[in-house]
Amino acid sequence: MCTVSLLFAIQDGFSKQLGAEYPPLLVVMIRFWVFAIFVTMLVARKPGGLRAAVRSRRPVMQIVRGLLLAAEVVVMVEAFVRLGLVETHALFTVYPLMVAALSGPVLGEKVGWRRWLAIGAGFVGILIILQPGARALSVEALLPLSAAVMFAVYGLLTRMVARDDSAMVSFFWTAMAGAVGMTLVGLKDWQWLAPVDWLWMACLCVVSITSHYLLIRAYELAEASVLQPFAYTQLVFVSVLGVVVFGETLHMNVVIGATIVVGAGLFTLWRSQVRARQQAARQAAEAGRTRS
Repeated sequence: MCTVSLLFAIQDGFSKQLGAEYPPLLVVMIRFWVFAIFVTMLVARKPGGLRAAVRSRRPVMQIVRGLLLAAEVVVMVEAFVRLGLVETHALFTVYPLMVAALSGPVLGEKVGWRRWLAIGAGFVGILIILQPGARALSVEALLPLSAAVMFAVYGLLTRMVARDDSAMVSFFWTAMAGAVGMTLVGLKDWQWLAPVDWLWMACLCVVSITSHYLLIRAYELAEASVLQPFAYTQLVFVSVLGVVVFGETLHMNVVIGATIVVGAGLFTLWRSQVRARQQAARQAAEAGRTRS
């Protein structure tokens, strides 16, 4: 998972480089084309092949998921160009807290007062990063926050479709819906890349495919709740990349705010695990009483 986070950071660096020269819609469209080819080849090797991957019990929701993810990637690329890698990711790290906040009204899950306090602390961290009293709230700052909302909703929809569809079915529909959606809106911005930029694009696609493959392998080896804390290492990797490669400045308010947000996110994850264990223990106790 740490390797995945490193590759995601490198992938974002390539996206920033290409997004500064070409329309983000074009960059993301080509990326999703390669992603769709990779997923098609991957699922074709699984039991049932493509026929099994197409069979979704919630096709509309799967399409919405794919389109939402593609839109989130476009917004993030735009944010990388306008705001930089460091500040974009510092603001984007709020998405797990948004998942926790939205899990109540969307999924009907109970969010206790401890997690609400953590969510509130996380948003205080966001305010520290934004410094609304010291500077005007810019449109650029709203980009990663908008992407965080979209990614949080995408995560919730993923949990909903997981009740009926396998992970491979969801993976396939995400790639296909994203590729089709990006083609419909991105072809108008088509232009041939310079030879050196095709090299950067190839590197972006290779890193993207490798990172997603390793992510699948990671989830095969361990539970998502165990892996999630390691995903925060991406913020460290992307900060080093932004400062060393792109000459960005790491402001102290960003460091403090991001630390609060990550800490709140980790606490929220821990509380979710505690509640899951408590619920499992209650269900086991009830089952024991029923048998007796």
